Amino acid sequence: MSKKAKIAAGGVAVGLILLIWLPWWAAFLIVLGVPAAAYLTLDPSQRRRLRRVSRKELGR
Repeated sequence: MSKKAKIAAGGVAVGLILLIWLPWWAAFLIVLGVPAAAYLTLDPSQRRRLRRVSRKELGR
């Protein structure tokens, strides 16, 4: 199993656990809010690099 697959599986597991313990809207906000907060903590140069890499992968 690749590293990205492990991360994805862990994210799904955490999402399911949050759905059990919290109302669906709170779990939804956490699932969307954590990556958004992580993106906002990046420097502008890191954000540009991330967007460039994402575009290259979409163009494959």
